Amino acid sequence: MKFLSDNAAKVHPKVWDAMKAADAPDSPYDGDALSRSLDDRFSALFGRDCAALWVATGTAANCLALSAMVEPHGAVICHREAHIEMDEGGAPGFYLHGAKLLLADGESAKIAPEAIARVIDPIRDGVHQVQPHAISITQASEYGCVYRPEELTALARLAKDKRLGLHMDGARFANAAAFLGGDAAEAAGEVDALSFGMVKNGAMSAEAIVFFDPAMADKVRFRRKRAGHLQSKGRYLAAQILAMLEGDLWLDNARAANAAAGEIAAAAKDRLLHPVEANEIFLISTAVERLALREQGFEFYDWGDDAARLVTAWDSREDHVSALARAISAL
Repeated sequence: MKFLSDNAAKVHPKVWDAMKAADAPDSPYDGDALSRSLDDRFSALFGRDCAALWVATGTAANCLALSAMVEPHGAVICHREAHIEMDEGGAPGFYLHGAKLLLADGESAKIAPEAIARVIDPIRDGVHQVQPHAISITQASEYGCVYRPEELTALARLAKDKRLGLHMDGARFANAAAFLGGDAAEAAGEVDALSFGMVKNGAMSAEAIVFFDPAMADKVRFRRKRAGHLQSKGRYLAAQILAMLEGDLWLDNARAANAAAGEIAAAAKDRLLHPVEANEIFLISTAVERLALREQGFEFYDWGDDAARLVTAWDSREDHVSALARAISAL
């Protein structure tokens, strides 16, 4: 009974069907009909003009998006637990040609304008110090917590006042949107670019970079090619993304994952390290308790010495979820 990662979830049958339907001759790279339709599809979803590019990984999505905002001599402000800092193997420095990450603090891996100000206000203007060029936030955060619309508005206001780009790592954007009621525009706020996660939520190998300034996409098209991410049969990536958007499958899958996490959270009660607002549960537990869970067949990651991280997915089985909830209650 696996609760290791939503990256391990199955590919949704509708995604497989869409890839099969795309298995016909069409223009290569991103010149096919499916890839050309992404801009309109995302513009309809967010209610404003967008340009969308496919890539194969979330790391590429994050770093290519930031490359449109950050020069090699600049910096990105992010939470010290952000994926771009902790789990991308130095890829931001590689894609941004040496740009720096400036780390901010905040509860549940979220950052507020005051935390950003504490990082950037001491920086002197001039060539002798790295200047901030962008802010990157994660929706939902690394601890599964969701930025509310008013929080996003405050961050966008700060970014505009400081003339900084605003990027959102949306590896679990669907889970955040589901928590907020299903409005994609509300969950994104006024960011300049969004890495719209699909793989954790039912796709096979496609993520979308959504630019709310289409001129950014024009720049990144060249960088995507230079980075080795312009796939010759891009229609298969576009097919996955469109299948996830069709009929709000992206939201349905996220709601299923969130509901499973909610059932486990209800059993965990005061063992929770963070509020459960998406599909991650951080459970206070001893090594002996974690061993007891594993002996019952549950798989998950340790989170330091005193906690576990459990992740649900769109395909988490109801009987497995219920069994885990009972096992946690019985600890």
